[in-house]
Amino acid sequence: MLRRYPEVGEPLACEPITKGLLNHGYRVSTTRGSYFLKHHLDKKHIDDATGERATIVRQHRATQRLASLGVPVVPPLTDADGTTVTVIGESCYALHPWVDGLHRVGSQLTPHQSRRLGTLLGVVHTALEQVMPTDGEPGPSDGPLPAGYGSPHAADTFALIDELLAVARGQRPRDTPRDAFDELAVHRLVERRALLELHAHRRPPTPDGPATGWVHGDFHPLNLLYRGADPVAIVDWDRLGVQPRAEEAVRAAAIFFVQPGGELDLPKVRAYARAYRRAAGADPAELAAAVHRVWWERLNDFWILRWRYRLDDRRADPQFPAVSALAVWWTREYEAVCAAFTE
Repeated sequence: MLRRYPEVGEPLACEPITKGLLNHGYRVSTTRGSYFLKHHLDKKHIDDATGERATIVRQHRATQRLASLGVPVVPPLTDADGTTVTVIGESCYALHPWVDGLHRVGSQLTPHQSRRLGTLLGVVHTALEQVMPTDGEPGPSDGPLPAGYGSPHAADTFALIDELLAVARGQRPRDTPRDAFDELAVHRLVERRALLELHAHRRPPTPDGPATGWVHGDFHPLNLLYRGADPVAIVDWDRLGVQPRAEEAVRAAAIFFVQPGGELDLPKVRAYARAYRRAAGADPAELAAAVHRVWWERLNDFWILRWRYRLDDRRADPQFPAVSALAVWWTREYEAVCAAFTE
């Protein structure tokens, strides 16, 4: 791999990066410095990853253009042939400069830093409008922009709950005993079914038109590096795509500012959301609609349990207590959450 990048020097060490749930990453040390080697896993390995070369090239071009606008990103290095993606066998790799920094969750952010976070995401969205194509315009697009998408149906979620309950209650191989996680899963699944039965009439309508905003697609603490108080790098653009931009703002807040008990830190959410609206030019109605759609999405979502019980993948298990409690708390405090994003 490094032979394609003669300017980086000779390799000295290669250490795997342990944080993150999807793609594999490595810190490569050479005679000329440190670099981040990213192995893009394809859909054969992870069902929601994006490992096709053309898609990766589009992401790389986007980060190069964003960097030219001053957005804190880390575009890949260009190899001796002028390309940014190396294909070895059936796998795609890219080499990036190494950025020293730390990840910060919302509890580590001051109100001022919360505002800066909202401003940063708003800048990302407005910058993407400048560097990415719109429908009918030339550019690194995979085709026409997607149409508006529908929210989950409660009937489908009820079927999923029944499936997951059967496994969590003990219908599994004998060598997999029931544990405390399974007890919590059963409690949350039964609780969530009751909530859905009560709120099924509140399913958001399907949007009339297509989504129009380019978004990072996975904006959360593990994809943002800080140096001191300052964000210095937004990484992992694998899910760059067209989605309602305000929904990304709400999803990000629900990850950054969730507390261990499942509540959102609403004062920080309010500071973040006001700054985002100002930077992105988003009005309160756009945020209110996004809050409703993301709330419904969370109420119907069991991705951590699907990973555990369908794929026998337990990497996300530690997130389940807070994530599952958030859906319940958000339903109870719906008006307060909406106010924090819109006032």
